[in-house]
Formats: sequence, structure tokens, C-alpha cells
Amino acid sequence: MNLPSWDWPDAYPNADRTKKARHPLRLGRAEMFRDLCTFGLHDYKSDYRANSEVSAVEDPGQSWNALTVGAYTELTDTPQHPQYAGWVPLANAGELSPHSRTSHLFGQRKWPIKPDICMEGGNVFSDGNQMFEPKLPSLSLRSTSNANDSALTSANATNAATAKASRLAALAMGRNPDYWPETVRGLLTHSAEWSPAMNAEVASNSSKTARLQLLRNYGWGVPTEEAVLNSSNRAVTLVTQDQFVPFDGQSFAMRRFRLHKLPWPTEVLQELGANDVRLRITLSYFIEPTASRRGWRQRYAYASHSLRFDLQGPLETQQGFISRINREAQSDEDGASRSGTTSDRWFLGENQRKLGSLHQDEWHGTGSELAMCNSVAVYPVGGWWKNNNCADRRDFPVRYGLLLSLTTAEQDIDLYTPTATSYAFLVRLKSLAADQLR
Repeated sequence: MNLPSWDWPDAYPNADRTKKARHPLRLGRAEMFRDLCTFGLHDYKSDYRANSEVSAVEDPGQSWNALTVGAYTELTDTPQHPQYAGWVPLANAGELSPHSRTSHLFGQRKWPIKPDICMEGGNVFSDGNQMFEPKLPSLSLRSTSNANDSALTSANATNAATAKASRLAALAMGRNPDYWPETVRGLLTHSAEWSPAMNAEVASNSSKTARLQLLRNYGWGVPTEEAVLNSSNRAVTLVTQDQFVPFDGQSFAMRRFRLHKLPWPTEVLQELGANDVRLRITLSYFIEPTASRRGWRQRYAYASHSLRFDLQGPLETQQGFISRINREAQSDEDGASRSGTTSDRWFLGENQRKLGSLHQDEWHGTGSELAMCNSVAVYPVGGWWKNNNCADRRDFPVRYGLLLSLTTAEQDIDLYTPTATSYAFLVRLKSLAADQLR
């Protein structure tokens, strides 16, 4: 599917902007948001899921740097008016909204997973045949009205969903003013969870390819204000922001990378023993798209660069881990498949999560296994900057937000306190060291 791109990020202020990007929705610094369905689904059908799956996200919702917001719904209350006798909502509670589009028609090996998240977007009422009511107030959201004779009005579809996501982004930036747009985009996706209805579909598919197709319906689910703004005792989220020049040398041959130690104290993970844990990792960054539309490989690669993450294997030494990620980065550049050491533990796996510039995956295992996985690596894969040997991009630093969260279902295990104590101790040590250097 050959779609145009409006991916110009603020991260590359010197990029050529002579072809002005269109921004249907601009949120100050967080201009990564785009509305998924301004162009929306108006041709409703009783089998709305099949209809959504053949209705592709339209420009600019497909852009790599956007946080694309889809719509789901919990609104299923039916009006009692005799006019609607026998009518029913198309979607059940927690399912994809009939208003929402998907990315099933995208090139499966090239284009990003869209939407990234979902928010409430309302439902559609149907007589079960050919009549549909898409704007019923009881199946829509309430909002303030711009009409002189009305204080409130109804809103629905992904216009409403994107507005709700915008509020979460504003709250996140208000709480954490130092967060970059890349990080805020990653935070909303990292904080999302599937509704019970979505989770039932996900749990019934063990194939990583099938899971990827489900993500093309509703992304990573629905973020809540509580999850975006706070950690809990049983779910601790840590955020890292960093930047580095990805390649070195006259021919960009030397690959640089960042190695991040897992932030949880080893003894805490060991205490979990055979208890199941979920490690969720999100890597968010912006790319500079090529001006060329001649292809996707080598010098015509679409993205300026790509970043990847991987987790050190339980039986892998740090040097062995570094050697492996260098081999796999080269395999990515050559278009070959990879074989990570922990593939069976990942929800999507290394070959599925690398699409776009927002990468997320979940590692499932035991606490004692994770205690042996010491590090997460963030490393670059070459794009048109490297392939074209662009001298004016040689020393461009690339920045990213990396989010890690550890979750356990055990009720009597406190992950937050020992992690916070450990970090407070490290901060004090760094402060003392800085004072001694003055």
C-alpha cells in the first residue's frame, strides 16, 4: 500500500520542510498525534469487524511518527423509545468500535502497526438489517457544545477518542514536563491494556503472526489515567531518555549502542522465584522519512534510521549479548530473519515488533529467570542516512524514550518499595560524587 507520509518530527529541525506537512491535530509539543478516523467509517455494515478490517487507516494516520488513536467502546445501553424496538448495538462492551479503521491492508512487512492505542469512541445502533444510527446520544460521548442554544453535545468516533488521548498526553506532560514527545507517545502505549473482550481474542491465539493481526485492529489496548501517571506496588514503570550518534567512521561502519541494566534489584526478582512475571518494554523514537518513493531497500530505505531493543538471555554473557545484537542488527539491514535467544518468551518476538518507530513487546517468564537477564540493549539499524552516506547527517544524534515495567499477579509482593529505595540510594550517591568534584 503506497501511502504518502507526513512524518516530519521536531527531533530533526534541519530537515527539508519545503513540502509542508499537514497536521489535522496539533498538540503543542506532542504533535505525534493524528486522528485515525476524521475520514471515518460512514459505510456501516452488520458485520462491522469485517468492514473495519478492509477499511484501512488513511493519511496521515499511517505515519511512522504519529501516535494513531483508534476507537473502542464500552457503551452498550439501549434506549427504551418505541422507535428503536428490536434495535441493538453493533459492538459488545470492550470491543472495537464500528467507527474505527485498521491496518490489515497495510504492507505487512513494512508499515507500522496501527492504531497504537484505543480510546472510547462510541457505538452504532442497528436494526439488524440495513438501518444504522451512528450518532445516538446514549451510545456517544458527552462534550461541551459550540452552539449558542446548547451547553452539551454528543461526540463519537476517533475524533472523540483522539481528544481523550490528547487529555492523557497533556496530563503526562504536566506531571513530567521534561518528557520528550517520543517518550509521551511511548508512555501512552506502554500504559495501555486490552479490555477483557480484546484479551479473550489475544489469549486464544498462540501464533505470533496471528497476534500481530489482532494488534492491527486495536493496538495495545486502552490506557487509563491511573496507569499513565502512577506506578503501583505490583506494577512498576521506569522511564529512560537518551540520545547518541548511531554510527561512526567515514562509511558509517562502526555501530554504537546503549546498554541499560534492568532496574529491579536482583534479590527482589529472585524472591519471586517461580512466580510468573511480565516484563513490558517500549522503545519510542522519531525517524526522518526519505523524500524518495522509489522503494524500501538499501539507498531508497524509507526511514533515516531504525532502533531496536533486545533482552540479554538468562545464560548469555554480556560480551555474548553484545556480539549477538551486532549480528542481528546486520541481519536486519540485510533483510534477513533473526533468531534471538529468548524468542519463546516474547509475545510478538524480534521479527514482529520491529515495524515502524514505536516498538513494544512483552516478555513472560518467572522471576528467577528474569533475575539472570541483566541488560536491555538499544541499538541502531541503518536507513537512508547510512546507505546514502549523508555527510550532513553523519553527526546527528538520535534520541529515544525507553520504558520498562514489571508486573506480577501476586498480591503480597511489593515491587515498588525496594525499587524506589534502590534508585533513591543511587541518586544520593551521584549527588555526593558531584559535590566532591566541585
